[in-house]
Amino acid sequence: MAEQHPTAIPPGSLVLITGITSYVASWVAKDLLERGYRVRGVVRNLSQAAWLTQDVFPSFATAATFDLVEIPDLAAPNAFDNVIRESQPSAIIHTATPMSFDPDPHNVIPPVVSTMTSLLGSAARVASSSVKRFIYTSSIGAVYSPQVDTPATLTRDSWNYAAVEAAWAPPPYAPERGGKVYAASKVEAERSMFQFMEENGPVFTVASVDPFFILGPVLHERHLQGSAGWVRNVYGGEAKVAGVIPFGCQINVQDVAALHVAAVLDPDVKGTDCSPWPSPSTSTWFSPFYVASTQIDSLWRTSRRKVFAWPR
Repeated sequence: MAEQHPTAIPPGSLVLITGITSYVASWVAKDLLERGYRVRGVVRNLSQAAWLTQDVFPSFATAATFDLVEIPDLAAPNAFDNVIRESQPSAIIHTATPMSFDPDPHNVIPPVVSTMTSLLGSAARVASSSVKRFIYTSSIGAVYSPQVDTPATLTRDSWNYAAVEAAWAPPPYAPERGGKVYAASKVEAERSMFQFMEENGPVFTVASVDPFFILGPVLHERHLQGSAGWVRNVYGGEAKVAGVIPFGCQINVQDVAALHVAAVLDPDVKGTDCSPWPSPSTSTWFSPFYVASTQIDSLWRTSRRKVFAWPR
C-alpha cells in the first residue's frame, strides 16, 4: 500500500477555483478531482462555460464533485460573499486574471487588486472557520522580467517595480505596454494579498505560484487560443512568435498544476512564493531560496523540473 502523507485539508473537501475556464485552472481542477477532492469553479457566465461540465469533466459533474457558480463581476464589492457563504470551501485557488494585455493600466490593475481584496475579504468574513488555504496564481513577472543571458539574483524581497513604473508611465498607451501592465497587475495583486494578511490576520494561510511561460497539453481546444497554442503556431509557420519568449523560460502546465495542488495540500507550505523553474541550469541563480523540489516531488507527483519556494 502506498504511503499516505498528511494533508492540510482531507480528501472530499471542497476547493473553490476562480477563473476555472483558464488553461491552468482546468489542469488544477483535474489534479484535485482525481485525488478525491470536490471542485467548484467560478465563472462570469454559466452558459458560456458549459463546455467544462459537458466536454472536460462530464463524469465528475455527473458525480456532483465538480460544478460551476456564476459571478458576473469579480471586482464588485462583496462579489464573492454569497458563493463563499454557501460553499464554505476548505481552500480557494485564485487563478482569474485579465488576459487582454490592455496597455492602459487603469483598465487592468485596479480591478485585479479589487478582485483580490474582495475575495480575501469574503473568505475572512463569511468562511473563516472553513477556509484553510488561499492560493494565488501569480507570475514570474511579479518578481522580475526575465532577460536572455542576464543572470538575476532574487530574494524574498524581490518585486518587479520596474514593470509597475513602466505600466503607470504617462500615455500614450502603446500596445507594447500590455506586457508590463500585466506584470504590474501581478505585482500589485500579490503585494495586496500579503498586506491583507498582515493587516487582518485571518486564520487561513496564503501562498502564490509564480510560473514562467506555460506550455503543454490541453484539455479542450479552447485553450489553444492562449499560450498553449504557441508550439502549434510555430509549427504552423508563424515563426515570428518563436522569439517572443526567451529560450529556457517555459514550464509544463501539469507541473504548474501540481505546484498549486501541493500549495493547497502540503501542511508546510505557508506564506510562500512557489516558483517552478524549467531548467536545472537556472538553479544557480536562486541558491538563497529554500529548495522544496524533493518534498514536492515525493508528495505530489514526479516532476521533471525543479521547484523553488521562499517565504514572503
